[in-house]
Amino acid sequence: MNIKSYDQLTSLELDTLKEIGSIGTGNAATSLSALIGMPVRIQMPEVRIMGYNEAIEWIGGPEEITAGVLVGMGGQISGIMLSVQQLEFVNLVLETMLGKTVADYTELQEMEHSALTEVGNIMISTFINALSGLAGIDIDLTVPAFTVDMQGAIMAVPMAEYGGQSDYIMTIGGDFICNGKKIPCRLLLSPDIRSLNFLLRKLGVDSGK
Repeated sequence: MNIKSYDQLTSLELDTLKEIGSIGTGNAATSLSALIGMPVRIQMPEVRIMGYNEAIEWIGGPEEITAGVLVGMGGQISGIMLSVQQLEFVNLVLETMLGKTVADYTELQEMEHSALTEVGNIMISTFINALSGLAGIDIDLTVPAFTVDMQGAIMAVPMAEYGGQSDYIMTIGGDFICNGKKIPCRLLLSPDIRSLNFLLRKLGVDSGK
C-alpha cells in the first residue's frame, strides 16, 4: 500500500532519501565550485522530514528576509525544489562572479538577480540530475524563478501547492566550506505524494505497506 504522507516513511525509506540528499548536495557543491572558480566542499548534510512551520523556523523564521530560487519538476516526478540563499551565500556568489558584495537584499539589482538565479538553477539541476540517475527516471525542470521575500512568504508556495496532500517537506541542510568559511546551504525538496511513492519504488525501497 502506498504511503499517504511523508510522516509514514519507514526508517529504510528515510535512510534512502538521506543518502540521495547527501549525494545530491555533494554534486551541488561541485557545480558551485566550478561556477565560482574555487574549491567548495560540503559538510555532511542533514536531511530531515519537517512540518512546514518547523522548516520555516529551521531556515531562520517566518519574518527573516532571504532570496530563493524555485524550480518546478515534471515528467515522471512532479513537485518543486527550492534553493534558499542566505546573505552569506549571496555574497560568496557575487564576490566571486561580479567582484562585489551587498549589505542587504535591497541592494540587489538585475545583474545580481541573474547571477544568483543561474547559480541556484545549476545547483538544483545538478541535484536533480543525481536523483534522476540514481533512480533511473526522467525529470523535467521548469524555468527557475527568483524572489526576495520573507521566509514565510517563500514557503507559502510549496504549502499552497502540496499542503493539501501532506503537512511535511524534505529539508536538506549543511554548510559549504569555502576559503575556510562556513556558508549555509539550504535546500527544500517537495515531490508530491504520488511521485514520492513512485520514487521509492524505483529506488527499490518500497516497503509494500
